[in-house]
Amino acid sequence: MIIKSPFERLDIPLISLPEYVTEHFEEYGDNIAFVNGATGEEMSYTQLLDAIHRVAYSLRNRGFKKGDTLAIYSPNCPEYAAVFFAVAWLGGINTTINPTYTAEELAFQLNDSGAHILVTIPGILDKAQEAASHAGIEEIIVFGEADGATSYTTLLGEGKVEQPVACDPEEDLVVLPYSSGTTGLPKGVMLTHTNIVSNIAQTENIEPAKEEVLIGILPFYHIYGMTVIMSIALRGGATIVTMPRFDLEHFLELMQNHKVTVAYLVPPIILGLAKHPVVDKYDLSSLKQITSGAAPLSGALSDACGQRLSCVVKQGYGLTETSPVTHITPLGRTVKPGAVGNSVPNTETMIVDVATDEPLPPGETGEIWVRGPQVMKGYHNNEAATRAMIDNNGWLHTGDIGYVDGDGYLYVIDRVKELIKYKGLQVAPAELEAVLITHPDVADAAVIPSPDEEAGEVPKAFVVLKPGATPSADDIKSFVAERVAPYKKIRKLEFTDQIPKVPSGKILRRELVKRERGG
Repeated sequence: MIIKSPFERLDIPLISLPEYVTEHFEEYGDNIAFVNGATGEEMSYTQLLDAIHRVAYSLRNRGFKKGDTLAIYSPNCPEYAAVFFAVAWLGGINTTINPTYTAEELAFQLNDSGAHILVTIPGILDKAQEAASHAGIEEIIVFGEADGATSYTTLLGEGKVEQPVACDPEEDLVVLPYSSGTTGLPKGVMLTHTNIVSNIAQTENIEPAKEEVLIGILPFYHIYGMTVIMSIALRGGATIVTMPRFDLEHFLELMQNHKVTVAYLVPPIILGLAKHPVVDKYDLSSLKQITSGAAPLSGALSDACGQRLSCVVKQGYGLTETSPVTHITPLGRTVKPGAVGNSVPNTETMIVDVATDEPLPPGETGEIWVRGPQVMKGYHNNEAATRAMIDNNGWLHTGDIGYVDGDGYLYVIDRVKELIKYKGLQVAPAELEAVLITHPDVADAAVIPSPDEEAGEVPKAFVVLKPGATPSADDIKSFVAERVAPYKKIRKLEFTDQIPKVPSGKILRRELVKRERGG
């Protein structure tokens, strides 16, 4: 059966993303939009809007136009938002990239997305330059100063573009983040202006961010930080305290000093808040609520954190392919431990039998399907993957397993898909397997998720060695670590005589999962 949202249906405005987000910036005026947690510098809403207009002018003068793609390869900072919305203001497309990516990983996304301009920071400029040399990058811009790159400050010239470029919100892309979907290598997720605007409207309507102070630790390159913090919070006039990277004591210090009221986090950070003794040194009494996302949060951990900090701890659910929010428990509704909440407005959910695709009633477990205006346009240059993910009736097949209770609350309990969630970040087993088999001593390999209290899941490799080869597990793990972003590293490795496969050659990862759990 189809489970509809319990919230009133919304009329989604047909408007561009930057127009929607900046709609009230002038009235917010000198209110603080951003605090740079690393430097203490502040940026008001007036200053942010001015920067968007000026950066748009400079990009336009460089020939950047509607439909062009710009890549942002940077940790969080206030200027990130200025570039992101300036690109959208011109009708361009942002492709956002994890700043821990290797030059090879970065080059893949630059080439696949067709980016012309790359924005980064001085500390990773060497990787950016190496990747750019293998892609069609015309210019590298840095937040700060560095030889061999254009400084962001030079974009803040005299000119302004004060009127956004006209677009077709339902068709034109505004962002192209990368996701592994249900399986396989990273794919560009085509999100339109209407996709993101819908998700902002759906979420702010039941959980407004007005006058809140948020901690901006979730990376803006990730759809969770991009939509929930950088877009929803700014539209609501909130203050965002940015952090370029996570450090528990600095995080706690910023939470205390800036009197953060709302925190959007991931389970590993919540684990630290619940258990680490250093938390008791800080005054977090201003904190009203924590919302967890990107990976499952256990009811026990949610309760432990909420009791320790005397605040509401809940979780939401979504995917990059859904912009991302599909489920949440808003303030004022009962928070059920382990549940991710109800469908947001204009969103339908269906639980189906994994084998037959037949709809299941409340209480029965199956694959989670969702449908709504926030569902992506499709995968970039990959029609086959799009058809596998979204059916002819508009249902997106999440690859997650769960059930809905009698009150319409969704519980996510497992995954059909083989993706590994390391601290909320996606790791595709196929990507690591492709690296492993390039090792001269490796004959075959398979990678699975292995449970970990801190990270949620870590990549574990099963490796078949070539006859006579004698490398250690650490040798092979180091080989992979040199070729992938840190969060993708193999954390566990087991040598085996054979990788179980079906006749077609597909790896039977579930057999390895059973073996690993049994061990």
